Amino acid sequence: MHFLDQAKIYIRSGAGGPGAVSFRREKYVEYGGPDGGDGGKGGDIVFVAVPGLNTLIDFRYTQHFKAKRGGHGMGKDRTGKGAEDLVIEVPVGTQILSEDKEEVLADFTEEGQRVVLLEGGIGGRGNASYKTSTNRAPRQHQQGIPAQEMWVWLRLKLLADVGLLGLPNAGKSTFINAVSNARAKVGAYAFTTLVPKLGVVYHKGREFVVADIPGLIEGAAEGAGIGDRFLGHIERCRVLIHLIDISGEDPASAMRIVEKELEAYGAGLEDKPRLIALNKVDLADAELVAGFAEELKEAGADDVFAISGATGKGIEELLDAVLGYLPQKTATENPGHVPAEDGNEDDESSEWSPI
Repeated sequence: MHFLDQAKIYIRSGAGGPGAVSFRREKYVEYGGPDGGDGGKGGDIVFVAVPGLNTLIDFRYTQHFKAKRGGHGMGKDRTGKGAEDLVIEVPVGTQILSEDKEEVLADFTEEGQRVVLLEGGIGGRGNASYKTSTNRAPRQHQQGIPAQEMWVWLRLKLLADVGLLGLPNAGKSTFINAVSNARAKVGAYAFTTLVPKLGVVYHKGREFVVADIPGLIEGAAEGAGIGDRFLGHIERCRVLIHLIDISGEDPASAMRIVEKELEAYGAGLEDKPRLIALNKVDLADAELVAGFAEELKEAGADDVFAISGATGKGIEELLDAVLGYLPQKTATENPGHVPAEDGNEDDESSEWSPI
């Protein structure tokens, strides 16, 4: 399944049906009069957050959504039929933005959340409603209230408890594969991860979701590399894990580069709690690990976890620390159960550019 986290769509509610102009004419029935019914209500545009979706790819192929108009009124005081609402299903974590992206119109953070974004027009009055003691045969009626229409942007921010950060080749894909049910692509070259990945972690009877995003490089805020657009997917995370490759030229510099990009991006990411993990320690001796850990603390890290995503060393302690930032949850009924993958196996063919 291709991944898409931004889409622009056109929505239009249904117009109200017009009222009817009609007069009662029945044989052997004395006293006729106006009997035109009111028009029916047009359909609303309704957005609903549903489980099981983690991409907006469907909106690449269907971009126009129009609710039906209400039925017209009829004689014998019959009201027109109201149109059904048009329900648009979106993934949990979706935001609806105005066309200029300056205003957040709706934010779906919970499963089943329902928002009526555009209301259908009210049906027009039929001539029966205009009858008065002085106007016994009115011929006026109302057209229905016109439809509402607009262009909006859909922006997906994946919901996860923990976010993974790091430069390219920091070992994020190996790490998420080791601790969760994810099957992220691993390769010995930069940017093996092109789109965000989600994985479910089961640790000590607790369950939480980890999000892995493409690696950041210096200047990402200005568009270098893949840029910083995927940082939006970790805005809702409770804690961030910053993986640093011990085999890199300067781990302390690597930490500062990512910290700088978080600050440039804003949105509160620079203030989120972060756990610094010195990764790939299986490639270095204990003395080198201790030396680099000390350098990271001098550069601002409160604590440093020495881990290896390949061998599993130190991961238990890191996950224990993660649990301290998460709310208490009941143990899963079947901790050994591994949910299905998110379906984003093929990074090379995945599409992430906005429409």
